[in-house]
Amino acid sequence: MLSKTALLALEEQLKTKTVGILGDFCVDIYWHADMKLSELSRETPHFPLPVTEERVSLGAGGNVAANLAALRPKRIQALALVGDDWRGTLLKDRMHACGISTDGLITVPGRVTNAYCKPIRHGISDVAYEDPRLDFEARTPISEKTEAAVLDGLRRLSVQADVLCVSDQFMNGVVTPAVRDAVCALARSGLPVVVDSRSRIGEYRRCVLKPNEVECWRALHGRAAKQPEDLEEIHAAADVLAKKNDALVFCTLGAAGAYLTRGAEGKNVPALRVSGPIDICGAGDTSLAAFSAALACGAAAEEAAVLASMASAVTVGKCGETGTASFAELARLTETHA
Repeated sequence: MLSKTALLALEEQLKTKTVGILGDFCVDIYWHADMKLSELSRETPHFPLPVTEERVSLGAGGNVAANLAALRPKRIQALALVGDDWRGTLLKDRMHACGISTDGLITVPGRVTNAYCKPIRHGISDVAYEDPRLDFEARTPISEKTEAAVLDGLRRLSVQADVLCVSDQFMNGVVTPAVRDAVCALARSGLPVVVDSRSRIGEYRRCVLKPNEVECWRALHGRAAKQPEDLEEIHAAADVLAKKNDALVFCTLGAAGAYLTRGAEGKNVPALRVSGPIDICGAGDTSLAAFSAALACGAAAEEAAVLASMASAVTVGKCGETGTASFAELARLTETHA
């Protein structure tokens, strides 16, 4: 656990730093339906969902940006793709609401803006039931023209950024092989680059890699491989990934904390205990943002990992939302865990 003094020092340093984020931005849309108001349809044998509340937040790379905004660096430079659809309008609106500039967004006509839409039913009791999620996702790779615009944006971003976050979440997202090569080249040049990738974490070299235990194992053994139950096997896999990719690996392990390694003599970073109900949705985004923010301030990797653990402890306690963690909330956490 970092002290209040250490948190204050990081907060003040971050006010002078620029954080760049390259990622697959998304909107999370929650539709709350009051089923007590539903009446059987005349046209079809169904009870419709009477939506009484709609909530919209940033998801995926957008949630990383929102978490960065909550920590209040001097500047956030976001590089992402957006379509010219209604979800794209929602995405821009939420970015503005979070104080994140949309200047780095590349609008691609006809492209699907990523969105996770979650219908949630409420009834007489306090039980809420979430229907299957409705996913909007671009299903085709980006064009050469769009890729060139991304590469140009990345070059301009890298000149000003003190750290670069990469949130590579979708198969046909902003990170193409050419963009990934450019990211790795920036890491080789000395820019701190922290990467979170759902399916391709093993393809980034010389970066800081932030897989969870599933992504780490699959990077070495494939998606079909059975996940081990022994934590030591995950640690060993992280060591191998670090050696193989000449990288620092910050492998998050849920309630077991995290494991930080450069290939040997790794360090365990314990998770903070959180009382009451928890919601782990978005915790990885919080971890990526906090870890990257600390590196922008010149913090050692272990200190960055502890800050990430603290920030995740704040957001998992925010149920029903992909929450963020501010320095004020982190400071209060030191009091409850004193």
